Amino acid sequence: MKKKFFAIAFAAALMFTANESYAQLKFPAASSAQTVTQGLGIENVTLSYSRPSMNGRKIFGDLVPYNEVWRTGANTNTTLTFEGDVTINGNKLAAGTYALFTIPNKNEWTVIISKNTKQWGAYTYNQSEDALRFNVKPQNLSSPVETFTISFDNVTPTDAILNLAWEKTAIKVALKVNQQAKIIASIEEAMKGEKKPYFAAAQYYFNNNIDEKKALAWFDEAAKAQPKAAHVLYWKAKAQLKAGDKKGAIETATKGVEVATEGKNSEYIKLNTQIINAAKK
Repeated sequence: MKKKFFAIAFAAALMFTANESYAQLKFPAASSAQTVTQGLGIENVTLSYSRPSMNGRKIFGDLVPYNEVWRTGANTNTTLTFEGDVTINGNKLAAGTYALFTIPNKNEWTVIISKNTKQWGAYTYNQSEDALRFNVKPQNLSSPVETFTISFDNVTPTDAILNLAWEKTAIKVALKVNQQAKIIASIEEAMKGEKKPYFAAAQYYFNNNIDEKKALAWFDEAAKAQPKAAHVLYWKAKAQLKAGDKKGAIETATKGVEVATEGKNSEYIKLNTQIINAAKK
C-alpha cells in the first residue's frame, strides 16, 4: 500500500510540475491583436480588434459565411471607442464604446454598431442591443489582403474613413465629427484669462470661415505680441489679403520676409513672398 501511495504521489507531483512548466509557456496568437488610436478633431477614436489571416483559405462566402453576423475580426468583439459624439455614415452616435459586427454579402454588407461589447465572437449577438445598423456597398480589390485590416484613412479635422479589407473585398464607413461649438466655447473661455491664445484662435476662425474680422483682429494682436515671428506675420498677411486689404497684406508680408531673412527661415521667406506676389496681381 505504501508503495502504491508513493507511486500515486510521485505521479501527481510530476503532473503538477508539468502543469507549472506549461503555465510559463507563451505561444503566438493565431490572430494577432491590435489597438489603434486615431485623432479625429480634438478627440480620439480607439479601435481594438484581432486580425486573422487567409492562410490559403477562401474567406467570404466560406470561412465567413454570407448573410450571417460576423464578429468582424477574431476572438472577442472588435470595439470602437469614441471620446465624443460622432456621425457614422450619416447616423448620429453618442460618445462611448461599441462592438462592431457586420453581415457580409456579395453586393451589400450590413454594418452593426452594438452596445454589447462583452462577447466572444458573435455567438450571443442580439439585434435588440444594436445602437445602429446600416448598409454599405463592398468594393473589389485588385490585390488580396492577406491579414484582415481595419484602418483610418483620409483623415481631416472633421472626417475620416474607417476602411475594412480582407481577401479581395473592402468596405468603407464614413466618420464625421462636429466639434465647432465645443471649440468656440473653449476659445471664449480661454480669452477670459491673462494669456489669450490670439494666434491659435485666429487660425481656427480663419480656417473655418467663422468670423474673418475677429480672426484678423486676433492675428493683429498676435503680431503685436510677437513682432519677430515670421509665421505670425505670414498668417496676418494672409488674412489681410483674404479681406481685400492688398496694401496691408504687402506691408505685413514684406516685414515677414525681413524677419524670416534675419532668422534664416527659408520656408517663411517663400510663404511671405507668395503673399506679396498674390497681392500685387
